[in-house]
Amino acid sequence: MGFKPFFTRCSAALVILAATLSFGCDVKKVLLNGQIEATRKASNAINSTSDWEIAQGAAYAGIAQIEGLRYLAPDNEDALYMLTRTWTSVGFGFIEDKMEDVEDAQGTMSPDYDFQKRRAIAAYTRAVWYGKQLLESKHKGLDAASKNADTIKTYLKQFDDKETDPETLFWVGYAWVSATNVQKEKGEVVGQLFIGVAMLERSAELDPTYNFGSAEAVLGAYHARSPMAEPDEAKVHLEKAMQIAGTKSLLPKLQYAIRYDCLTNNKADYTAKLNEILAAGDGDPYQRLTNTIAKRRAKRWLDPKRMSSACAF
Repeated sequence: MGFKPFFTRCSAALVILAATLSFGCDVKKVLLNGQIEATRKASNAINSTSDWEIAQGAAYAGIAQIEGLRYLAPDNEDALYMLTRTWTSVGFGFIEDKMEDVEDAQGTMSPDYDFQKRRAIAAYTRAVWYGKQLLESKHKGLDAASKNADTIKTYLKQFDDKETDPETLFWVGYAWVSATNVQKEKGEVVGQLFIGVAMLERSAELDPTYNFGSAEAVLGAYHARSPMAEPDEAKVHLEKAMQIAGTKSLLPKLQYAIRYDCLTNNKADYTAKLNEILAAGDGDPYQRLTNTIAKRRAKRWLDPKRMSSACAF
């Protein structure tokens, strides 16, 4: 009898301590998720700079930070989204840019080109890896649905939120198509291309205006991938992308020139579009980096050697 109050007090104290510790863990989780959410919102700021070198350094540093945040919160959808988008953007905006430089200087058989190509493959592969986790967090069954074009389209119909799903599907699809594009020699990779294409198609179906028509532009480039592809479909997508982008984003015009005009051997339209890109003004303030990348590529693709080797002009 004399010991009962003591044990009662101890039990109560242990309950309070456990609750405090549990509450502390919840607070840490809330703070971490809040930091990741804020990082996602703030990540768009770098797009307002036109300094390619600064943006490159910031992008590489940003990846390390986001990887760390994702490590602490492995299931956080904002972190998975940022890693999908950032690895894809780094692959296209910086690594493939370097690939083209090395290609022009040393050719595609050089060790430096092979090194940059392997970097691009690694970046896009990592983006796809995170992207698949992001899609699975929203709707289970991606792998099972990847058997053929019909099953993946049925799976993607579940993504019907026009506010958030277009961007998610765009970045995962873009990473998937880009990963295939830099390793076209691998049949097993090309055989899975339809999955990324279906994601881009669903993104465009939900909101063709997302990111200034980016899904339409990438689909246009896909359909212009070779003379045996679908150039008529490519033209439809690229013209729609250019109409959506207007003067705010230059990437659709770049893709139109270096994919469709190059494929169809239309040198007059090709050079006209690329020169228009170089002469373009600021465009949208939050597309300065994207437009800087487009201008770098336009200048490179106007080089006579590249026009000859890539487009047979």
